[in-house]
Amino acid sequence: MSVPKRIVMATDFSEHSDRALSYALDIAQACDAQVFLVHVVETIQQCVTDYCISEGTVRQIEEQSVHAAREKMRIEVENLTRIRRASITFDVRTGNPAEEILKEQKDKKADLIVVGSHGRSSIIGHITGSVADKVVHQAGCPVLLVR
Repeated sequence: MSVPKRIVMATDFSEHSDRALSYALDIAQACDAQVFLVHVVETIQQCVTDYCISEGTVRQIEEQSVHAAREKMRIEVENLTRIRRASITFDVRTGNPAEEILKEQKDKKADLIVVGSHGRSSIIGHITGSVADKVVHQAGCPVLLVR
């Protein structure tokens, strides 16, 4: 069995993600691995049925969401590194969450992905399949799904 050295931990700031993060950090400490914490700001649809938002407004909302997520991640990583012995870096991406998590794994050459089994999902998420489900089925490395 190989020991993970590069772990991608996907967070949506939910309780489930916090629980998964705890597992990722425990594994990282035990294996002396690096953790790449990633949050994905989902791309906003400009038009829904007959209603459209201007492209400038969409871009402004996305930029504000990325900025807020980046700040939240910075604070979380600072707090975690004070109390846990682990190497943690973070990234905030924009796009489809499952696709961006998989890209993060490839970009970082990670040998483990850790995700929570439930997060912030909607009825559309249940119809099209969860982020965790897509990551589990398409990942190029083992995935730890934390309930």
